[in-house]
Amino acid sequence: MPDNPPAGHLDDDDYPAYTMGRAADLLGTTPAFLRAVGEAGLITPLRSEGGHRRYSRHQLRIAARARELVGQGTPVEAACRIITLEDRLDETLRDNAELRRRPDGPGTGDGH
Repeated sequence: MPDNPPAGHLDDDDYPAYTMGRAADLLGTTPAFLRAVGEAGLITPLRSEGGHRRYSRHQLRIAARARELVGQGTPVEAACRIITLEDRLDETLRDNAELRRRPDGPGTGDGH
C-alpha cells in the first residue's frame, strides 16, 4: 500500500494509508509511541501483507490526542484510557440526544 491513498480513498478517514514511519513523522513522535498506544489497545493498525503496520487518518487523530496527553505528563496507558472514556462519553451523549429527539423518547408522554 502506498503512503498516499489512491484517488478513490482520498476522503476515507479509515483507509490505512500511512506507514508507521510516516505516521510518526506526521505526529512528531516515534514509532515506539505508536506501538505503545497500539499495545494499550487505543488503536489497532491494519497489517500489510508483509506484516507492517498501516494507519488511517482517523487513527492518527486519536494518536495525536494521546500524544497531547502524554506531553502534559500523563502516562501512555492512562492517556489511552482517558481517550477511550472520552469516546464512550461522546457516544453516549449522542445516543441520549437522539433518544430525546424521538417522539416516543424520554421526556415525552405522561411519565409512566
